Amino acid sequence: MWKKAIEDAVSKTRYNIERFGDLFPHVSTNGKYGLNENTDWTNGFWSGMLWLCYEYTRDDVFKAAAQRTVESFRKRLAENVVLSHHDIGFLYSLSSKAHWIIEKDESARQLTIQAADKLMERWREKGQYFQAWGSLGDENEGGRIIIDCLLNLPLLYWAFEQTGEERYRSAAIIQADKSRRYLVRGDDSSYHTFFFNQETGEPIGGATHQGFTNGSTWTRGQAWGVYGFALSYRYTKNPLYLETSKRMALYFMKNLPEDYVSYWDFNVPMSEAAFRDSSATAIASAGLLELLSHLEADDSDRVLFEEGLYKMMKTLVENYSTIDEPAAEGLLKHGSYHVRGNIAPDDFMIWGDYYYLEALMRMEKKSKGYWYE
Repeated sequence: MWKKAIEDAVSKTRYNIERFGDLFPHVSTNGKYGLNENTDWTNGFWSGMLWLCYEYTRDDVFKAAAQRTVESFRKRLAENVVLSHHDIGFLYSLSSKAHWIIEKDESARQLTIQAADKLMERWREKGQYFQAWGSLGDENEGGRIIIDCLLNLPLLYWAFEQTGEERYRSAAIIQADKSRRYLVRGDDSSYHTFFFNQETGEPIGGATHQGFTNGSTWTRGQAWGVYGFALSYRYTKNPLYLETSKRMALYFMKNLPEDYVSYWDFNVPMSEAAFRDSSATAIASAGLLELLSHLEADDSDRVLFEEGLYKMMKTLVENYSTIDEPAAEGLLKHGSYHVRGNIAPDDFMIWGDYYYLEALMRMEKKSKGYWYE
C-alpha cells in the first residue's frame, strides 16, 4: 500500500514540474493549486517533495528541478524577499539543507548556514524568544511566539553542529523550553500562539490565530508539537522534550474521530463548518514516526502509537489521497488552511502533500526527511 502511494506521488510530482514551472504551489481552489513566486512561507515544501522524489527514483528530472528551487532560495535570501518571519526553517531545511544532505554540495551548506543567521535575526534578547511575525517592537506582533516554530528550530540545531557556534543551539533550546512551558497546556493540548511582554519577557497569555477559539486546540498546531518536540529531543537528548512529544501525541490520537483523520480544530462544534484537516494528520503521522524512532522496544505506549500511525496513514491513503485520480494536482484532499479566515478551508495544501510523502517514505524506504542528517 505504501509503495503504491509513493509511486502515485512521484508520478503526480513529475507532471507538476511541468505544470508549475519556476513557480511554487501554495494551497488550491477547487483542486487547482495557486502558484506564486518564491515569496511565501510554504515554498520549501515543494522543494522537499522534489528531493524526496529524487531520493526514491534517482531520476535527474527531480534533481534538476530541486536544484532550481535551491537557486531560487539563494536569490530570495540575497534579495531578502519576504523573510521577516520565523518560518525560515520551513524554507531552507527542505531546500538547501536537503541539497546538502543528499549531495553534500558545499554551496548549499553555506546557504543553509546563512539562512540560520537570518532566522537568528528574529531572536529578541530582552524577551528571550523568537518573534514569529512583524518587526522589532511591533505593537500587535512583537511579543508573539507560535507553536509552528518548533519545526524551524532544527535549522538552528543543525547550524550549531556545522559551525560549533553555541548561539544557534542556545536560542533554539530556550525557545523549545518556552514553547513547552507556555504553549502546552496541563491537559496536553496546546495553544497556537502565546504573548510575552516585549520589554520584560513576562508571560501575558495564550491565543489563537487559526484555531476555533483562544482556548481550543488547533489540530495542526498540536501536530507541530508532536513532531517538533521529538526533533528537539533528537538534537538535545533532553528527556522532557520526548515526554512532551508523547503527551501531545496521545492527546492527538485520543481526540481523533472514528476514521482517524482530524478535524481542523479538536474543539470545533459539529454545528460549525467542521472541515477536516488531513494535513494535520499527515504532520502528526510523520511526527509519530520520529517519536517512535526514539522509544524503547518495551515502551508502554509503543504499540498504541504504532497502531494509531497505521490507522491514520491507511485512512489517508485509502480515503483522502488522490491515488485513484491520476490527473489530480495534489496528493491529499480535505486539508484546511485558515477556516475562520475562509482561506482554502477544504482542498490541497502543499505542506499536507509534503508530510504525507515524507511519512510514506519513512514507512516504506526508512527515509528520514530533511530535518536532520
